[in-house]
Amino acid sequence: MTTETHWDVAPGERPTIPASEQEASSGFLVYTIGLLLAVILTVTSFWVANTSVIWAPGVPAGLAVLAIAQMGVHLVFFLHITTGPDSTNNVLALAFGVLIVFLVLAGSLVIMANLNENMMGHSELMNLQMPR
Repeated sequence: MTTETHWDVAPGERPTIPASEQEASSGFLVYTIGLLLAVILTVTSFWVANTSVIWAPGVPAGLAVLAIAQMGVHLVFFLHITTGPDSTNNVLALAFGVLIVFLVLAGSLVIMANLNENMMGHSELMNLQMPR
């Protein structure tokens, strides 16, 4: 006598597998691949920064490419950001976070530029006398 468990699924819904049936090894494999890629990209970026094999003006461009690749690895393997419909909320949260960081950085740069423009020069500062 064999017993099979069937889960009722409404039309249009994907069947959900209970947590007891999910394979933990596939999750471990994804995180391990992500870790290996992240380590490889990190070691490569240190090598690019400290080598004389690469043309010196090309080092910043190489580091930028490796940094973008590192961000991609983290987004896909660790944050599980994909193009599927399941990660719409994750993508929106990520976009909102990027917007907030951009606004804070841009605002800080505008404030610092304004302060720099309106700051008194060194010679003017030295000519100030304290009243007695």
